[in-house]
Amino acid sequence: MVELIPSPLAAQLTAALTVPTIGIGAGPHVTGQVLVVYDILNLTPGRKARFVKNYLAQTSDIQAAIALFVSEVNSGVYPGPEHGFES
Repeated sequence: MVELIPSPLAAQLTAALTVPTIGIGAGPHVTGQVLVVYDILNLTPGRKARFVKNYLAQTSDIQAAIALFVSEVNSGVYPGPEHGFES
């Protein structure tokens, strides 16, 4: 699990390791992505981390929000550059 590291470093780790890398706030170059359901549904009060994206705001219900998250991860839309750290 890699968290809150620059995307280029996550890419280097993923390339160097033989085990899957799971990222949260580590950019798109990892094997898998994590986003807490509370963040997907915008249930966490206060300031949000840079990698958080509110999927419920774009959909009609909880199931659709989670399906949209999965779809965006699979298609490479999430995480975008605005959700990570480049250096």
